[in-house]
Amino acid sequence: MSAINLDEKFSLFNEHWTPKIVAESNGQLVKLAKGQGELVWHSHEHEDELFLVIKGQLTLRMKQGDVVLNPGEMYVVPKGVEHSPLATEETHFMMIEPASTAHTGTLKVDATVDIDEQDWI
Repeated sequence: MSAINLDEKFSLFNEHWTPKIVAESNGQLVKLAKGQGELVWHSHEHEDELFLVIKGQLTLRMKQGDVVLNPGEMYVVPKGVEHSPLATEETHFMMIEPASTAHTGTLKVDATVDIDEQDWI
């Protein structure tokens, strides 16, 4: 057994908007991702999605208003809420979500990474 070092895990990949799984707990996956630019507008009908920023700044754009997250800040996007993550600079963040959560909801675009294609690191 050993601790999970987030800096080490972030150093293992360079892709943007491509979640990497680092742990599982009670049916929830803990994922790391890097973002720059914007991800498509989407929602998750049955799952909440927790975002925790480690480095940079992440804007969660939502029809009800934007939430801007800085390092050490988190926000839970409630199930069914359409959102589009945006990062003007490279941003490192963690997501905690049910294992059933599809990357871009029911929307399939070039950026979509299917659940069975999300790598463990």
